[in-house]
Amino acid sequence: MEKKKSKKKKRLEGIVISDRMQKTVVVKVERRAPHPLYKKIVASHKKYKAHDEKNECKVGDRVIIEECRPISKTKRWRVVKKIQ
Repeated sequence: MEKKKSKKKKRLEGIVISDRMQKTVVVKVERRAPHPLYKKIVASHKKYKAHDEKNECKVGDRVIIEECRPISKTKRWRVVKKIQ
């Protein structure tokens, strides 16, 4: 049998904007990229639901989230560590 190589999982950094659910936090990840035509730096954001097993993240915390298997209908990310 051959060993399967595990894919490198995506990691994102963001700010917790909601912690009202049990073992789940909503993380806002901001992305900055230049506009293709006008070259101005444009900021955009996206919200991700992430699994927080110990319920330790609070609103305003900066966290790193990592891609994982689907945990529920909308949860596909896991909180790796709290930065601030």
